[in-house]
Amino acid sequence: MTTGERLRGDEMKQNVFLPDDYQPAEDEPFMNDRQLEYFRRKLINWKNDLLTDSKETIEVLQGNTRNIPDVTDRASEETDRALELRTQDRQRKLVAKIDAALRRIDDGEYGYCEVSGEPISLKRLDARPIATMSLQEQERHERREKVHRDD
Repeated sequence: MTTGERLRGDEMKQNVFLPDDYQPAEDEPFMNDRQLEYFRRKLINWKNDLLTDSKETIEVLQGNTRNIPDVTDRASEETDRALELRTQDRQRKLVAKIDAALRRIDDGEYGYCEVSGEPISLKRLDARPIATMSLQEQERHERREKVHRDD
């Protein structure tokens, strides 16, 4: 995609009217401007929620740096802190996947399976907007992973 094409795409995004109650439907052209805008907004809202949660978690973790004399209480707090840090790491990885999905929207690749090239169902994308594989390919991938893990 050339810069000119991308700019025209960015201009189109801004002009897409999307009613508040819009839901992508199977009877409309796949990944039309309204569907793309719907998923773009869904991804951006999800990312903003994650970043807000992340900021709050960091503030809580920074505020909880106190010296606890009781060993059991200290161990409990350290366990809670480790859990928060793992959650924070998962959210960071999720934000990266959201950013990748937004790039796929910009590149015109969003909604298509990275393995088969076939459209990913709208129901799957609505439930998991960062999906990169159709349900069939995802299941096949997970079966292969399970076989290799069992080795």
